[in-house]
Amino acid sequence: MASNPKNVRKCTACREHADKSDLIRIVKTASGIVVDDKADGRGVYVHKNEKCVDMLIKKRALNYAYKTAVPDEVYDELKRKLQN
Repeated sequence: MASNPKNVRKCTACREHADKSDLIRIVKTASGIVVDDKADGRGVYVHKNEKCVDMLIKKRALNYAYKTAVPDEVYDELKRKLQN
């Protein structure tokens, strides 16, 4: 059985694989959904580019990934993090 390369994750928006350092992590924790690389919880990844972030927002892909309504503040925080 082939093993997966270490530190490779799939972008939720475009579904392409990339190194973790090229992606932003969005995490569902007990207190809510946050954009954070270090938080414990279920993580979803998106490329650090405007195209993928816009696609994620347009599809509302986080709603499907977490099976819950994700507040608009999370998407706004994601856009702010992308600009920095």
